[in-house]
Amino acid sequence: MAQRIEDYKVYEETITDDLDALLAAIPGHIRQPLEQMAELSTLLEIVLDLGRLPEARFTDQELTLSDSEVTREDIDYVIARIGDFGGDNRAGIERTLHRISAIRNRRGDVIGITCRVGRAVLGTVDIIKDIVESGRSTLILGRPGVGKTTLLREVARVLAEEMRKRVIIVDTSNEIAGDGDIPHPAIGRARRMQVPTPSMQHAVMIEAVENHMPEIIIIDEIGTELEAAAARTIAERGVQLIGTAHGNTLDNLMMNPTLSDLVGGIQSVTLGDEEAKRRGTQKSILERKAPPTFDVLVEIQDRDRLTIHRDVAETVDAVLRGYEIRPEVRWRDAAGVVHTERGAATFVQERPSRRDRQQAEPTAPARTRETGGNGRSAGQEAPEQVEQSAQPHKVYAFGVSRNKLEQASIRMAIPLTIVKHLDQAEMIITVDNYYRKAPPAVRDSGKPVYVLKTNSVTHIERLLASVFHVPVPADPYLAAQSEAEQAAQDVLTNGGAVQLAPQSTAIRRMQHQIAERYNVMSKSTGKEPNRRVTLYASE
Repeated sequence: MAQRIEDYKVYEETITDDLDALLAAIPGHIRQPLEQMAELSTLLEIVLDLGRLPEARFTDQELTLSDSEVTREDIDYVIARIGDFGGDNRAGIERTLHRISAIRNRRGDVIGITCRVGRAVLGTVDIIKDIVESGRSTLILGRPGVGKTTLLREVARVLAEEMRKRVIIVDTSNEIAGDGDIPHPAIGRARRMQVPTPSMQHAVMIEAVENHMPEIIIIDEIGTELEAAAARTIAERGVQLIGTAHGNTLDNLMMNPTLSDLVGGIQSVTLGDEEAKRRGTQKSILERKAPPTFDVLVEIQDRDRLTIHRDVAETVDAVLRGYEIRPEVRWRDAAGVVHTERGAATFVQERPSRRDRQQAEPTAPARTRETGGNGRSAGQEAPEQVEQSAQPHKVYAFGVSRNKLEQASIRMAIPLTIVKHLDQAEMIITVDNYYRKAPPAVRDSGKPVYVLKTNSVTHIERLLASVFHVPVPADPYLAAQSEAEQAAQDVLTNGGAVQLAPQSTAIRRMQHQIAERYNVMSKSTGKEPNRRVTLYASE
């Protein structure tokens, strides 16, 4: 698969951490070893647990700070010098980004404290600056501690300062803009709305839109169904969203029933017999329920490497239909140069099953599998390529539907002649379960053998595209789905009516269902084969 790699230099990073303010809240006998260290730029957090030795955690090590166990007086010393703990057991230090989290016993007494160092890192946004400045809503995923909140803080500053946008931060635990009534300078001109309790975050999100006319809303840690619904409401009002959510990857989010609505939601759909045969799938399948709340999804793998899904709707559809996705990858090297690697297509081939992966090992019989993007199994010698020519290619179909093979060849303009005798063929096309039972004459014929996973037009077309180096025909179902969704959005925005392209009965039924989801009217007009769906606004 062709890929493009781009390089560009980013700005130098500047780090501000207000570390003196945090150390001042730590008892002297625990603080002293840290003050004697020459370099604290990699300090992550200080951990104080009652009756245990105090620890300092760095990015690459953990150090014990004292030979004396933490006492109740040590914990009270810290509590007296920080802000009040909220409903999420988090507190801060005024006008800093540090986060102090409490562990309580069953009576509610604090018996452990985690003092996490908060840093404003200027320059981190440059790796995705083009995306956040494009006006598209962006969701950021990543494991805890990978830098999601730090990146979100820098995004707020750049959009408010450099782009001069009206930015509002919904700051649940005061992590983005710091503790106290005056926000930290790291957010620039962006405004901050504090949240009384975590359970009220969704209400504050809606309040921000209704009362303060923002162009951009920034939210950290979307984690409940109410917050996901509030995010959708905000997006439908035309406000750009930049947020983070619980989960490491897009797959995690899709399987999370609480948050899957952020990427469109997943629903089970039962297809008719005709449509199931056309797709080569079971009758019960999973499909995206609605347009995604977020247009772009960013997965942070580590501080200097991330994966970008530029079209969430297209990517989710590809995953649900079993295709292999090829997202954009960006990484920053030691010199600060950002490298971008883009795949040529969002989805290109079906993901191999466990059985396919086992059969693709070098011990498998020498044959060509449809599951490989180059038309052969991993570890196999490449068979002699069948070159395109004006003369029809002679194919022996063993267990493959002749009608479907002819249909695929006509649609792709590939001249094929299906022969009746094996010795007349240039290549053999068969299906997996037929190949395993094939006689020696087929297995040992010396001709290239191409093995399909299922006897469907879709799989046949992918195989022919791989063998003859031609594009895979666009999936008419996905194209029609996208056309209907775009038309529904146009009707909601501009009113009037939008007429769609002529489609089969099964696809028209799907387009009517999309219209119903968007609360717009629809009707079918015309005669076959030119019968089509028209979407229009309700009275």
